[in-house]
Amino acid sequence: MAAAAALRELADDQLIDQIGELKQELFNLRFQFATGQLENSARMSQVKRDIARINTILREREIAAAEAATAENNS
Repeated sequence: MAAAAALRELADDQLIDQIGELKQELFNLRFQFATGQLENSARMSQVKRDIARINTILREREIAAAEAATAENNS
């Protein structure tokens, strides 16, 4: 599980790459669950939360950039 503070230090490209890796892991976990091979079912929830956490950080940055652009245009 990645802490939000540690994730905020990463660049957008790194976060997007990490989302891709987590989605691949989630796919594999779902496959293991379907075949009855999954030992740690809590890992699925952790991966989903990490994906949501990264998406939230990316969205916060997007909103901050839009607000900065709006403030620049109004000045």
